[in-house]
Amino acid sequence: MTSNREIFLVFHRIGWLSFGGPAGQIALMHGELVERRHWLSEQQFLRALSLCMLLPGPEATQLAAYAGWRLRGIPGGLIAGGLFVLPGAMVIAALAAAYATWGQLPLVQAAFLGIKAAVLAVVVQALLRVSQKALKGRAHRQIALAAFLAIAGFSLPFPLVILTAAAVGTMMRPVLTEFSPAPHPAKSLAILLPGIPIWLAPVGLAWAMGSAFLTTLGIFFAKLAIVSFGGAYAVLTYMTQTVVQDLGWLSTGQMIDALGLAETTPGPLILVTEFVAWQAGNAQGGPAMAAIAALLCLWVTFVPSFLFIFAFAPSIDWLASRPRLSAALEGVTAAVVGVIATLALWFGAQVLFGGDMLNLGPISLPDPAALDWRAALIALGAGLALLRFQAGLLPVLGASAMAGLLLAG
Repeated sequence: MTSNREIFLVFHRIGWLSFGGPAGQIALMHGELVERRHWLSEQQFLRALSLCMLLPGPEATQLAAYAGWRLRGIPGGLIAGGLFVLPGAMVIAALAAAYATWGQLPLVQAAFLGIKAAVLAVVVQALLRVSQKALKGRAHRQIALAAFLAIAGFSLPFPLVILTAAAVGTMMRPVLTEFSPAPHPAKSLAILLPGIPIWLAPVGLAWAMGSAFLTTLGIFFAKLAIVSFGGAYAVLTYMTQTVVQDLGWLSTGQMIDALGLAETTPGPLILVTEFVAWQAGNAQGGPAMAAIAALLCLWVTFVPSFLFIFAFAPSIDWLASRPRLSAALEGVTAAVVGVIATLALWFGAQVLFGGDMLNLGPISLPDPAALDWRAALIALGAGLALLRFQAGLLPVLGASAMAGLLLAG
């Protein structure tokens, strides 16, 4: 029988090596858990992945928690999922603190020019990959276009777009296919009823202590955690709308830098939220407030992932076979294509044109005169390296940062 110590050692290693986004992280776990150690069968792994894709939150983190739960129950799930997140969280905290101190230095900004240009290519790569898998027909393409227009054209809230896409998706499958009775909810409720108050307890404590900033931050990231279908790329647009435009915690440039740094670290890309919370907390009250804000953000962002896995993993076979749930997920995934396209458009306008726009009636387009040729050149090179030559992400980011430094001189 697998021990907690073995789980600790394996996921400690996986946590430090989990670069490259969900696809690379899932492949790493498959190689370690299915092929090398035979802790999960191929069928168990694929069913677990299907469950994680049905749930909001980072699917690779949930897959790690599921593997630990399957082996040693809730303690194993906490160890595996926690160690998958912790290395990246530690690195992000260190980078966020360094950025708060030195982020505005000219050399640092020059390096970030290159990183941000490369991340634009990464976002385009993600858009192409997701669209190939998600857009299975005309209806899905229409959902993606509608989601793009809803956010880019009408600035509708991201949660509303996702919920609408799920509702539309369920109508793509006939009701008569669902006859199997649902499992008894007692086990799920036994996890969720005490788990939800524990999840929100730090937000309540911040409210009781009279910290309006921490309360608002906790509520926002808790809400983000339960609508985070499609990964960090999908929710970044929503996060930017709220953090930059509505709350004024960060600038647009800082948000772009946040994604650039998150791409260079191990662990789930949704750790970009920790960087955002750190910078917002630092602006509100210095390093101590930054650390508290980052810890609160991590708690409310990741605790739901563990709760969902522990509550619904016993029902994995039933959930994986639900055609209406699968159809809802397909609708959401199609909408995510439109959301990521919105992110790519916004990101490109900021990185390549500095956000300078020309208003042509109801349409706003980037001002060609504001094109930054350095960023365009680096983005083109990074795009060719990633898409044409299948280069690794970290070498491309490193080379792009170096190009930013050289072109700045």
